[in-house]
Order: sequence, then structure tokens, then C-alpha cells
Amino acid sequence: MDVRDYYQTLGVPRTATAAEIKKAFRKLAREHHPDKKPGDKTAEQRFKDVNEANAVLSDPDKRAKYDHFGKDWEAYARAAKANAGTGRAGATGDPFGPGGAFERYAGFGAPGGGNIRYEFHTPGAGGGRGSTGGGGFSDFFEMMFGGGAARAAPKAPAEAVAEITLEEAFHGATRVVDVGERRLEVKIPRGVDTGSRVRLTGKGPQGRDLVVVIKVLPHTLFTRRGADLERELSVTLREALLGADVAVSTLKGKVLLTLPAGTQGGKSFRLTGQGMPRLKGDGQGDLYVRTRVILPTHLTDEAFEAATQFLELANQPDPRR
Repeated sequence: MDVRDYYQTLGVPRTATAAEIKKAFRKLAREHHPDKKPGDKTAEQRFKDVNEANAVLSDPDKRAKYDHFGKDWEAYARAAKANAGTGRAGATGDPFGPGGAFERYAGFGAPGGGNIRYEFHTPGAGGGRGSTGGGGFSDFFEMMFGGGAARAAPKAPAEAVAEITLEEAFHGATRVVDVGERRLEVKIPRGVDTGSRVRLTGKGPQGRDLVVVIKVLPHTLFTRRGADLERELSVTLREALLGADVAVSTLKGKVLLTLPAGTQGGKSFRLTGQGMPRLKGDGQGDLYVRTRVILPTHLTDEAFEAATQFLELANQPDPRR
């Protein structure tokens, strides 16, 4: 099993624009720069991961190949470059394009799933399809697959989608997916996000790899921002005005948050380490709790009079000035 998701690394959705990717990269690069955290190996690795993800996702061509081939995109790119050098591919150097080393048949297994058939052809000694003359064809295979014995194009992985809850993304989960006539149990690691890809080598139809694409369902209480979580916390007027210890539910359990006297509505508190596990690297994100002050309603005459006296004593200045 292999999990590699550049979108997760930058904390952006797969539909993110170039501007959103750039913004996320700059924020994370500043946050994890080795100069800010000298000696922190986790931050150093995180900085490398962020740069690697940005190098791919900020390049439209690399991003397109990564979206289609996952972690194998680099092997595809090397193969395309090598094939372009033989003079046997089209103007783009694409081994699967018109005039390339392989032609993809339309129909069953078109991009998006299913099997893909390839017809081998190269303008070798015989000039016909299936010809192996000239040596370029076998050389191409050696560069692409690392051995002259290979005689088949790499098969695109099959894909399946697994929907999980935020709690399952936090704790890890197991899902059963249907692959043809078989049912496979897939272990989903902690910290995955929507768009994360879990690869099972050789478990797809006809021995292909199977890629399980994760979809994390929306949560009623928490909003996720990469490894960080956000939630709102309702507090009473008394708790906000006089201060209090308030229980806060997290994905780990309940913790006590100390509200200082005079806490304003909308104030945000950071609970370190109470966010999501990081898919790559150690530690967890943080939980940001935003207060919402709930005022008492249906005051009795006595309560209304007391509130009036209190507010006159408090003599609060006009906040709109």
C-alpha cells in the first residue's frame, strides 16, 4: 500500500486553482522553513514535502500527469522524453499519442477506469505494425521499465472511491470495496483527506494496481483546514463576562477551555495538538475554537431592572465610535 497525495501535503482540494496552490505553498513554506525551527527534523521534512508538492502542482503539465497517473507520473514523463528522442513519437513526444510507440484503443476501459488495450507499432525495419527492427523499440522499453525483457505497456491503475467520516479519518478505518467479482478490505490510514489515494499493488483487475480515492464526508461540528480543525463554541453571557472553565468536545474527547473574564463573541482560542493527525510526518494539527455568546431572553421584570442597573454601572462606551 502506498499513500502519496500532494494536494493533502498543501492542504488544498484537487480542484484548487493555481493561485490557491501558490498561496498555500507560501504559507506552509514560511511556517516550516528550517530557519524558523532549527534542529526540528519534522519541520525540515515537512518543508521538503511542501516544496516537492508545489514543484508538481504549480506546473500544469506535471500536475495533469500526476492527476492521471498518481505517483507513477514521473516514470511516464521519463518514458515520454525517451520516446521523443527516438523520433518515433508525435510532436508531443507522447508514447500514447498519435504516432507514438503505443496507440490506445477507444471503447472499453477508456480513461477513468476499466482495462486499456495497446497496439505496439514502430516504423522499424519492416515499417509495419508490430515491427521490432532498428533497436529503438527495445531501447525504449529498457528506459521505461528497466529491462529489455518487458513487452507490454504499463497498465493504468483501476480506481475505487471510499467515503469515510471525519472521525474515521482521525482514527483510521477499514473499508470493503468491490473490484470486479471480488471484495477487498482496504485499510485507510489516519490523517487522510478528500482526494488522498491509497494504492494496493496488483490488487486490481488483471493484476493492475488498485487506487482507492478517499472522500471525507462533511461534519456537523468541525470544519477541516488541512491538518487543523475549526469549530464554534456557544457560551453564556455569564461565562463570557465573568470567565469560566468550559468543556469542549474534540475528536479525541472532551477538554477544558479556560475563558478569561470579558471574552468577546467571535474570539478564537487555539487548542494545540487537538486537530487531525498528519498523514506525512509526526504530530497533529490544532483545533481553533471560536466563541459565540448567547444572550439570555425572556427576562422577568426583576431581571430586566437588574440588568439595567448593572449596565448603568458598567458604563460601556459606544463600540461603533
